[in-house]
Amino acid sequence: MAEADLDLVIRQIAKAQNKSLMAAVKKRRDQIMARAAKAKDKETRDQFRLIAKSTMELGTAAAKRLQNSAQNTADSYARAIRNAAEEAAAKKAVKKPAKKKEA
Repeated sequence: MAEADLDLVIRQIAKAQNKSLMAAVKKRRDQIMARAAKAKDKETRDQFRLIAKSTMELGTAAAKRLQNSAQNTADSYARAIRNAAEEAAAKKAVKKPAKKKEA
């Protein structure tokens, strides 16, 4: 069933995007934490740590929104294909009994 494959592709692409987004967020967080480690005073270090924490939270929220959006899209596509198949089957079933016998 080729129609069902597209929603799986949507989910796989979203999963790959989610992984790459989270990798980028973690890399950015690590860079900021490295700056915090090099900071000369406590106030600056705490500020960098807060920025790193916020970066991680915002990145995680963005990844979650991306994943939810992809799941909704895949579900919507699968539902639309299923409904179209049901409508086609219903039309086909209606046309068959219309055959008349000649006497």
